[in-house]
Amino acid sequence: MQTLDWIVIALFCLALIGIIVWVMRQKQGNAEDYFLGGKDATWIAIGASIFASNIGSEHLIGLAGSGASSGMAMAHWEIQGWMILLLGWVFVPFYTRSMVITMPEFLERRYNGASRTILSVISLISYVLTKVAVTVYAGGLVFQQVFGIDTLWGIDFFWIAAVGLVVITALYTIFGGMKSVLYTSVLQTPILLLGSLIILVLGLKELGGWDEMMRICSAVEVNEYGDTMTNLIRSNSDNQYPWLGALIGSAVIGFWYWCTDQFIVQRVLSGKNEKESRRGTIFGAYLKLLPVFLFLIPGMIAFALHQKMGSFLPLDPTTGNAITDAAFPTLVAKLLPAGVKGLIVCGILAALMSSLASLFNSSAALFTIDFYQRFRPKTDPKKVVKIGQAATIVIVVLGILWIPVMRSVGDVLYLYLQDVQSVLAPGIAAAFLMGICWKRATPLGGMWGLISGLAIGLIRLGAKVYYGGICGLEQGAGGGSLMQTLFYDYNWLFFCGWMLVFCLAVVILVSLFTTPKPEAEIQGLVFGTSTPEQRAATRASWNKWDVIHSIIILGITAAFYYYFW
Repeated sequence: MQTLDWIVIALFCLALIGIIVWVMRQKQGNAEDYFLGGKDATWIAIGASIFASNIGSEHLIGLAGSGASSGMAMAHWEIQGWMILLLGWVFVPFYTRSMVITMPEFLERRYNGASRTILSVISLISYVLTKVAVTVYAGGLVFQQVFGIDTLWGIDFFWIAAVGLVVITALYTIFGGMKSVLYTSVLQTPILLLGSLIILVLGLKELGGWDEMMRICSAVEVNEYGDTMTNLIRSNSDNQYPWLGALIGSAVIGFWYWCTDQFIVQRVLSGKNEKESRRGTIFGAYLKLLPVFLFLIPGMIAFALHQKMGSFLPLDPTTGNAITDAAFPTLVAKLLPAGVKGLIVCGILAALMSSLASLFNSSAALFTIDFYQRFRPKTDPKKVVKIGQAATIVIVVLGILWIPVMRSVGDVLYLYLQDVQSVLAPGIAAAFLMGICWKRATPLGGMWGLISGLAIGLIRLGAKVYYGGICGLEQGAGGGSLMQTLFYDYNWLFFCGWMLVFCLAVVILVSLFTTPKPEAEIQGLVFGTSTPEQRAATRASWNKWDVIHSIIILGITAAFYYYFW
């Protein structure tokens, strides 16, 4: 890092401080102001925030590392623009009419209080132990690699980077609320895009172009069935990414994440109206088409450079193999000139801070709205905001306390955490899907769908820890008990798909034998219950250009699958 890089970083920080100071001077007198930014966000802020919230350490380390190790395999999860369109076109009308602040609150309106509590608890625990922990842990590693500093003032630089990232992000999230998350994203998103685009261009230039990357990567087989790093659709016998399992699993996880998770949907709920919220999802869908090219492809470029040069990526001192998770920070450290490296560091900062800020704000909203205000409904609105700020501090402290655990078992735990979303998603997806599509779904049906998903998910994760961690068995080896075969050996993507089928069956069966809510109580929350006025308002919120842009996004997605088939 040279003087010019530090100047660029300083300018970025000054711009960030300016936005935060402006946001802090805005009125935030109640929960809606603090957690939804006063519900006056435009489509640009919503779309930018959706994208910036999504891009975190799993992209800077995980996605680039996946590109360097297995090629296009993880692209199924990243080319998910079409899934955000579902949020805008199908779910936004119901969420807007419900006038809720959190997704658990929506489930209470659709089902019952128990469903709200279950989803709140699942979301809060998973946010602290997975999303916050992984982002902070990986953020410390990224900055240690990019800055090339082992210790500073006698302290391991990992700790300085990780804790500093958390504290700085927490400060503007606590005082600025959702508005700070939205409007800092408007600054952070273009910097992130520009920085990552520079990496892509310089990486291809260093390697010798796109064709050279495709030539090198297509010559590397990733399984015994002849699939190479450039194949998106792989043999259905592939242990890790069978094509049918990848399509099903990525759709289930994507539906849960993009259409029902508080972390994403809270950005849409902050929109001025249904029109702005939907257009925000369309803009976000366009942006979501980019991570494959901005993070996964650079990982493949790093791999190709390593193959060509023999010593591009750092080597593991134990095994002598290339450390693929270092792909993105290595490109930054080795390819970028002074000034540009500072811009990339700003992009990395933007990605990590926006993702963390969204996590902190969403977690605080879940605790404040679904627990505190729910049991103390007469609390003064200004006090509710203060409770939200205090909840954010608690989330921050828990995240910091979890860092040592993440670091001590980092690689192992990180691998286990990849399975968490695949077992959390089906039960929640089933409850929302049936709740919005089928007015006969009963409160007990939705509740037991959530419970069954949680129970099966915990058994699956427990089996992973026991058979993989304690017993040290190789996954997919077979020859074990029914428990081992079903909950450990069975491919995680197919397991996710069958789990959704099971949870849907639970919702349907329980609903057929229990009493549904009166239609008056779910009016406007389910297909077939909307009033003529509600349907007219939804129709007036879109025009032909919204449809055209949605078709373009679907076309780009189809073209991507065709090219990398």
